[in-house]
Amino acid sequence: MKVKGKQYRAIWMEDSSVIMIEQNKLPFEFSVHECKTIDDTCTAIKIMITRGAGSIGAAGGYAMLQAILNTNKDNIYDVLESAKAKIDATRPTAVNISYATTRVLEASKISKEFAISEAHAVADECAEHGRLIGINGNKLIKDGDTIETHCNAGWLALVDYGSALAPIYAAHDSGKSIHVFVDETRPRSQGARLTAWELNQHGVPHTIIQDNAGAHYMSLGKVDIMIVGADRIAANGDAANKIGTLEKAISAKYYGIPFYVAAPSSTIDLNTPNGTEIPIEERGVEEVLFSYGKDNNNEFHTILTASPGSKASNPAFDVTPAELISGIITEKGIIQADTESIKKLFTDDI
Repeated sequence: MKVKGKQYRAIWMEDSSVIMIEQNKLPFEFSVHECKTIDDTCTAIKIMITRGAGSIGAAGGYAMLQAILNTNKDNIYDVLESAKAKIDATRPTAVNISYATTRVLEASKISKEFAISEAHAVADECAEHGRLIGINGNKLIKDGDTIETHCNAGWLALVDYGSALAPIYAAHDSGKSIHVFVDETRPRSQGARLTAWELNQHGVPHTIIQDNAGAHYMSLGKVDIMIVGADRIAANGDAANKIGTLEKAISAKYYGIPFYVAAPSSTIDLNTPNGTEIPIEERGVEEVLFSYGKDNNNEFHTILTASPGSKASNPAFDVTPAELISGIITEKGIIQADTESIKKLFTDDI
């Protein structure tokens, strides 16, 4: 990704520190955040300084690396087993975290050096998979298309390139004339804040729309295709993504609009048979009751925007059934959202 002409990844390592783009301050302020310890990195994942399936997977791998670098014990497996439990608990819905921590833990059975290399490999592979998702997904986008997306599944969310946004970037860069409808994505507004900021950086034409406006534009024939990311895809093709995705999938099905999920194969969890088994993270109600932003004096504030004394609920994700999904865009190709296609993805070339 390029920000003000400089190349960045969403997250990387410098010595024993994990460095990440501070996503909570975007789009108002671009800065990086340093996590010096594994506890710092776990906190950054929890409070969403870094977020998005691939990026928090990379953060999980790097946190394991921090555990390796900050221990004098000879048996690093025991150290990493304890670290894994702490890291995996930070965001329970996103399977990429446990995917990364498991890889590093298993590598430690071979050698400390192999475990270190695996931590770096998780992030490198995530970025490369984003690039390939872009190439594969670009085949679905026609010149003149308007694409709707929900939440942020761009390079901020996948170390680089992105998942849902990768085909959009590839289409734009190949010269196709496209437009993007960006769902604002309440309550944290990742679409309005992060996706719109990314598209601005890349020069992609876009419009931020209300979360509840998607069906309206679909009914008017103004949406040609919808592409979203995922935080976990079950073995049968059910996909968990940011809350509000299910409503869009239902509307897309009703109006005959193709609805695609873009995700690397690391987001597919073969140990979760279907969507009902995906744990749904419940976040703090302050995200619903309060809003966060900058005032005219360029100062950050959190303000109450709901009825004082009212209760709130804040599920972070919902699950879209496989039958509503037109296909899954992966680094290996585009597959159907069903058990056999997913099984084949992990056993054969497609």
